[in-house]
Amino acid sequence: MERESKGRRARELRDLLPLRPAVLHILLALADEERHGYGIMREVEGRTGGQTRLGPGTLYGSIKRMLADGLIEESDERPDPAMDDQRRRYYKITDFGRRVAGAEAERLSGLVETARARKLLRGRGPSLPEGA
Repeated sequence: MERESKGRRARELRDLLPLRPAVLHILLALADEERHGYGIMREVEGRTGGQTRLGPGTLYGSIKRMLADGLIEESDERPDPAMDDQRRRYYKITDFGRRVAGAEAERLSGLVETARARKLLRGRGPSLPEGA
């Protein structure tokens, strides 16, 4: 059983799957560096070419649940105060969050392989069905 740190209740990784799209996008945004909320929003929008935009309600509601689930935590690290606003909260992915994101990526990869085997996808890159 996967256990969360810092006294949070024990939970199995699979209990969190499938992830909501917003949660997966936030975990992906935090996978390579710590970010504040607006930075997460910009990263998701940029990475998806503007196709996914997280509004403040979705973002901060998701962050609240992700903190409670032990997927992310507030960071103690702060950028140079001259370069940042002290009111910003920075978040980072936890080891548990990284394992959950990896499990979700594996789950989605299996779905993509099934779709490819059923000839619903062409080629290797992202594509939309004709007429979409």
